[in-house]
Amino acid sequence: MMEGLVCGVLTSFMFLIFCFFNLLQSTNAQGFLNIACCAESSFTDKNLSWIPDDQWFTDRKGCRNLHQGNERARVFEIKSGKRCYSLRTVKDHDYLIRGSFPVVETEGAEFDSSFTVSIGTTPVGVVDSLSSEALVVEGIFRAPNNYTDFCLLYGKGDPYISSLELRPLNDTEYLKDKSSNILKLVNRTDLGGIGETRYPDDRYDRIWKPASSLYFQANSTVTIPNNANTTVPLDVLRTAVTDSTRLEFIQNGLDNGDYNYTVILFFLELNDTVRVGQRVFDIYINDEKEEENFDISATGSNYREVVYNVTAKGSLNLTLLKNGSQLGPICNAFEILQVRPRDLETDYDDVIEIKKVKEDLLMLNQGNSLLETWSGDPCLPDPWQGLACSSTNGSTVITDLDLSSNKLKGPMPPSITKLTHLKTLNLSNNDFSGEIPPFPSSSNLTSLDISNNELEGYLPQSLLSLPHLSILYYGCNPQLHSGLTSTLNSSKLTTDSGACLRKSKGPIKGIVIGAAACGSAVAIVALGAIVVCLYRQKLMARRKYNGKGLSLAKNLVFSIPSTDDVFVRPISIQTYTLEYIEMATQQYKTLIGEGGFGSVYRGTLPDGQEVAVKVRSATSTQGTREFENELNFLSAIRHENLVPLLGYCCENDQQILVYPFMSNGSLQDRLYGEAAKRKILDWPTRLSIALGAARGLMYLHTYGGRSVIHRDVKSSNILLDDSMCAKVADFGFSKYAPQEGDSNASLEVRGTAGYMDPEYYSTQQLSAKSDVFSFGVVLLEIISGREPLNIQRPRNEWSLVEWAKPFIRESKIDEIVDPNIKGGYHAEAMWRVVEAALACIEPFSAYRPCMDDIVRELEDALIIENNASEYMKSIDSIYSLGGSNRFSIVMEKKMVLPPPSTASEPSPINPQPLAPPEPR
Repeated sequence: MMEGLVCGVLTSFMFLIFCFFNLLQSTNAQGFLNIACCAESSFTDKNLSWIPDDQWFTDRKGCRNLHQGNERARVFEIKSGKRCYSLRTVKDHDYLIRGSFPVVETEGAEFDSSFTVSIGTTPVGVVDSLSSEALVVEGIFRAPNNYTDFCLLYGKGDPYISSLELRPLNDTEYLKDKSSNILKLVNRTDLGGIGETRYPDDRYDRIWKPASSLYFQANSTVTIPNNANTTVPLDVLRTAVTDSTRLEFIQNGLDNGDYNYTVILFFLELNDTVRVGQRVFDIYINDEKEEENFDISATGSNYREVVYNVTAKGSLNLTLLKNGSQLGPICNAFEILQVRPRDLETDYDDVIEIKKVKEDLLMLNQGNSLLETWSGDPCLPDPWQGLACSSTNGSTVITDLDLSSNKLKGPMPPSITKLTHLKTLNLSNNDFSGEIPPFPSSSNLTSLDISNNELEGYLPQSLLSLPHLSILYYGCNPQLHSGLTSTLNSSKLTTDSGACLRKSKGPIKGIVIGAAACGSAVAIVALGAIVVCLYRQKLMARRKYNGKGLSLAKNLVFSIPSTDDVFVRPISIQTYTLEYIEMATQQYKTLIGEGGFGSVYRGTLPDGQEVAVKVRSATSTQGTREFENELNFLSAIRHENLVPLLGYCCENDQQILVYPFMSNGSLQDRLYGEAAKRKILDWPTRLSIALGAARGLMYLHTYGGRSVIHRDVKSSNILLDDSMCAKVADFGFSKYAPQEGDSNASLEVRGTAGYMDPEYYSTQQLSAKSDVFSFGVVLLEIISGREPLNIQRPRNEWSLVEWAKPFIRESKIDEIVDPNIKGGYHAEAMWRVVEAALACIEPFSAYRPCMDDIVRELEDALIIENNASEYMKSIDSIYSLGGSNRFSIVMEKKMVLPPPSTASEPSPINPQPLAPPEPR
């Protein structure tokens, strides 16, 4: 009986083991990794096994509930840096990775967060918590190493994530000829489908979403030839959309920059009676014919798929057009993927070793605030706290590691000695114990500080033999002995000889810092008193000289080069050192823009002022002349509607300009820029911005008796401060207007396509009226919310100027007004701005107004908009359409326009020479 019981128990135990291994095999059979963030335990859902993310992040304080279902999200309450999931991958294998970012519940205020998602160091999407729907970011990549990081980069608010999925893509050709790129999913559509298709129907667990459209479904069994190279699920191919003549699919919402896209189309002929030549069509993408006379059956198969690589900006139009055949086009499914070049990553060996350092330190330092910030790539896009990196032989490596004063304990990590590019290492003021590990002879270490710890034993000979070591501090380690005093004394090392200059790690350090701070404060106060005395003496002297006293100008800047040479001047341009710039920008941490001159970074000066730092890049199309031009003009000119120059740096071949930070970006950003920067501006705000920019240009055109011509007026060069005050920026191309005796021709025509004065382009005769033309285009942007040039639109709408002119001249301004402000303006105010714009864009400069005329017209428009009379309001109610209290009749126009020119007007894309205007 006992034997039977034992056998029964063993049988049951073996059965349980068998079930466990079966479950394990089913979980991992497809090699999927499914992470449910903040889940309490593992679970199975929709044929997929999920695990919690506690092996990556153990803290549950950031776990939040979602609006729907029982799912949760992890919210990272960080103020900078990134948080990453490091996932195991097989080098050179292809993978699909997908992160989900649904709406998060909060108590009280709306959860407002915006952040960037990256695969490795390559950004693949931006998540905005205020979006109307949950966002999924998906990418396809080839693993360069045996790990891959999926990161959330701090932007605004707290980044968050609900789930993360990793799928191996065996036997697919997504990355054929694109192994160094990452493909970001834009759209994956099952045409004609009625429900979502994914695993197990799709063995890669791609998610195929249906398109709401009429569809054609096979009545008989669909067959695909055995030799057809398809991985598309049969359920996706069973349905299609078809039309007698034309199929068109429009993908809006693409990034505004020029990106490359991979478009994959899938065709399965569902009517088995169709023969070769009966269904023939042409394939167009963005009006470019990609394939002519496409016939699914032409290859002897009823299935085909095609791949096209195209460039698009903003939107993508896919059209299938019947070409003389009996039947119209058909399509079963398509995918659109954005091609993103993989960004540079830190040297692989350095990454492996610094991650080992982190693992070694975490063994005895769980919860350490410094180590918790170490996530993702150690150097890029910004280094981990305590690290500094540099580029060596085209690779980014770790060169400095400062872990001082971080309450770290335990043995000194042996892996730290294997960071062979490391030059400085500071482990001082911690509680490291045990012996110092040996250093390899390949180490490039030049400075080591291990003082004020609990290290034991002797300084290793391998350390003292390092060829580049020049500084060594090891004092305040009571149990550590040099053992090599003669070697140390005879070497060129700078050392503390083991002396303990600080007997404790806390109070004395505080006293020293406090004393230094007090001493500095006394010195600053004394210097300030001297400066004030000297300034008062000079002020009294000036008042005595004037007899009546002197009323000082507002916002004067004090420039103090030395204590014996103190003076005041109305504009002071500060000279900054490169070190100061790098400190202010935290080593160029936050990129806020790109331009022809170079990159623009956000920074903070020691006094708390936020600044925009423009750094000329090595590949910049603008050079020293533009740098000096901007510096010279802004050293002499200052106006409330011109961006002021705070300072500059010209050191180590670096050319850097520093301006106040404009918190509301550019007018272009607000009208039609990236989604994260776009903001609907009401009509009064637009009108106020237009007036401010016009006043800035008028000041330039009337400056000091000699007009300054900007030469690159455009909406991206009109910046908005925190109160939405417009400030004209970027004076790199500016010139003084030619005077009598000067050569009137500009050797280099400067400007931006869509804004360029056709007369200036064709004659090269520079005048202030060229700025007027460009400003007219800006006014049309403000009115219409459209970009000045967009070749993705129909041909007659490429140029904003050419598109808008006919509507204005036919008094159909409702056709050009931005839909976002319709019903939100007074027609008289709008008409004055429209007329001003039309006058500005006259092809002949003689017919254009001056900027002071435009300022007066805009001032009148703003007065009308803000202070409409009761009479106007009554007229509103009489002439309103559809219940609107605004009116759209044509009022008396102050600005007299010439009749439309009969001369051939040049295209703004390719201007042609003009006939001169008739004398006036």
